[in-house]
Amino acid sequence: MIMDTTRKTIFLVDDDMTNLTIGKKALADAYNVFTLSSGALMLKMLENLQPDLILLDVDMPKMDGHEAIRLLKEGKHSAIPVIFLTALNNEEMELKGLSLGAIDYIAKPFSPPLLLKRIEVHLLVEAQKKELKEQKRELLFFNNNLTQMVEEKAGTIIELKNAILSTMAEVVEYRDEITGGHIVRTQGYIKALLDAMKIGGVYAKEVAMLDEELVLQSCQLHDVGKIAITDLILNKPGKLTPEEYEIIKTHTTFGEKIILQLKQRAMDSDFLEYAKIFALSHHEQWAGGGYPNGLKGSEIPLLGRIMAISDVYDALVEPRPYKDAFPHGEAVEIMLAGRGKHFDPVLMDLFESIHSKFYNIAEEVK
Repeated sequence: MIMDTTRKTIFLVDDDMTNLTIGKKALADAYNVFTLSSGALMLKMLENLQPDLILLDVDMPKMDGHEAIRLLKEGKHSAIPVIFLTALNNEEMELKGLSLGAIDYIAKPFSPPLLLKRIEVHLLVEAQKKELKEQKRELLFFNNNLTQMVEEKAGTIIELKNAILSTMAEVVEYRDEITGGHIVRTQGYIKALLDAMKIGGVYAKEVAMLDEELVLQSCQLHDVGKIAITDLILNKPGKLTPEEYEIIKTHTTFGEKIILQLKQRAMDSDFLEYAKIFALSHHEQWAGGGYPNGLKGSEIPLLGRIMAISDVYDALVEPRPYKDAFPHGEAVEIMLAGRGKHFDPVLMDLFESIHSKFYNIAEEVK
């Protein structure tokens, strides 16, 4: 095979020839694709060629995907990103794969356009991670003598952090096909609430301690835990069963785990602290009926209470496979009925005074 050196290289590993054929056909126009029928062949191929990304089937004879990624991560090729391919709907198996180092799961049979988009997003994340490492190396080298350069590079790192947050959030949106634009809208709603809180002196001490720029960047990751939820549930075209709803609810704790792992690996992880709070607490309810911890009242972090208002409003005014979008006025009535039950009553008084701004934000994003 003659390689185009301007393209990224992908290993597609699957014991099913049909999947290899379909996958290669979907990817060949954009990437150098090498099809391999076993984990052993993948490890052998790595001795001569390092790909930019590996698509790895989980259920294979002799050496399954979990064993293959374990061997991969123990060796010199541990930095290669791996996306698992699976036809199994097994939450425990998916969590095991993520714990072993996989960055995502794609359900089989896969949609070629969705496969291409997911690969594109993950390769962008990897490129930004490499660039961030390079920028940090440069900062350490010039730190003693070139103060001005340090300041410029520090600004670049902040931009890269923001880019990584945005790209990770986009990964979630590409998986959750029904909520396009949700992240941008909720960012706008939170900004409107924070502005009103500062003007009205609402929770003034807590608001004064917040870094608003980081808050608005970090809130993008409130649903990052959905990356660990199978596509079969996440994009189900209808109402979830009680069992499926229990699985969806775990996206809060999965989100916290993912962000904690990022914090452990990052040299500067302060910017992820807000993201962890958003991910874990945005489904808690003022009266204690929420999840995952059933917190009540001020036990719920302020950022979680703010996100709850933004998240629920957006869910009401946007269409879903199991419901039509509610008109703004009806959505506001539903929200206000949750004052003191679902939502912080003080924040709901504030929402009642500025709800037209929520409507304008939703219309602008559309």
